[in-house]
Amino acid sequence: MKIHEFQAKELFDKAGVAVLQHRVATSPEQAADAFVDLGAPVAVVKAQIHAGGRGKGTTIENPDQHGVQLVKSAEEARAVATNLLGNTLVTIQTGPEGKVVNQVLIEEGCNIARELYLGIVLDRARKMPVLMCSTEGGMDIETVAEETPELIFKEHFDPHFGLQGFQVRKLCSELGITGASIRSADKFMRTLCNLYVELDCSLAEINPLVVTGEGELVALDAKISFDSNAMYRQNAIAEYRDLSEEEPTEIRAGEAGLSYIKLDGNIACLVNGAGLAMSTMDIIKLHGGEPANFLDVGGGADKSQVTEAFRILLSDPNVKAVLVNIFGGIARCSTIAEAIVAASKEVGFEVPLVVRLEGTEVEEGRRILEESDVEIITATDLTDAATKVCAAIGA
Repeated sequence: MKIHEFQAKELFDKAGVAVLQHRVATSPEQAADAFVDLGAPVAVVKAQIHAGGRGKGTTIENPDQHGVQLVKSAEEARAVATNLLGNTLVTIQTGPEGKVVNQVLIEEGCNIARELYLGIVLDRARKMPVLMCSTEGGMDIETVAEETPELIFKEHFDPHFGLQGFQVRKLCSELGITGASIRSADKFMRTLCNLYVELDCSLAEINPLVVTGEGELVALDAKISFDSNAMYRQNAIAEYRDLSEEEPTEIRAGEAGLSYIKLDGNIACLVNGAGLAMSTMDIIKLHGGEPANFLDVGGGADKSQVTEAFRILLSDPNVKAVLVNIFGGIARCSTIAEAIVAASKEVGFEVPLVVRLEGTEVEEGRRILEESDVEIITATDLTDAATKVCAAIGA
């Protein structure tokens, strides 16, 4: 689950991670009032969307307007907010369709001496969180990793004990942080690592992290993502969810207990199991097709879930065919076959439907499909299924 920058900074502030004074505005008038309220000679107006690259991003309505702009008066803050609010911002992460800006962050200016990068993610190979730092603050970390990986410094830490003092000192040496700034870095880094663990984060990123002229470390930006599977114990965090930033069909699928991610292709995939979903998408690509989605109905799918899954798949106008790839385990193939037949009749199909079943009671499942009056293209294995679905749309 993602949240906005202003929400991340609210969490930072509560935890003791240094941030600048800021306000949130949903109208140009509020933006102007926020500038006055901050009482700083300069401020920054930042579009709030769930995407990075806002500083270089531009609005569709006015390509001269960027998502992050410096202002020196209340009138300038009002003008920038007017150009951003309600308009669509396109960045390197939004795709050409962009995202609508519903709120802006107005933040006081800062006496910046240096810009650094800091991020925490889970290293699945080491089974530990890892704190990553770099002297290349403000740069895309992916570019730094590709072109100058030696400028990224890492420290793994045990989530039960947190980042240790000697690790902070090592990072400070690598980053060139000296003197009184080391004390600020110690509090900043260790507090952020504790926040990452306590709030079940999957990502905590600050780019840039600045060292002020006074030697203090301050989060100039803030990006946090959370493990959605842990939201049952993070009720306060769950309230930060902004449904307007999410794909409507993904929300609908979640409410039905389905895992769904919309993609750009034209072959819909209905499977049970994340690994099977990945394999299905890979083999579609291998045979020249393009998957339109990732849809996992899980191990205990029933008729209502399968029916809703078909409704979701067919609501995408780009879908030209559907591939059902089920491995029966807990959910028997006969049960899935009955659900497919019933759902097909209820929803109605105007695109080719290819079905491959394997596993528990597979022969019974295949018999049900063959004896139904639903127009279904059956497949014996995954390669056969991919070949047939791609041929059905001329891929």
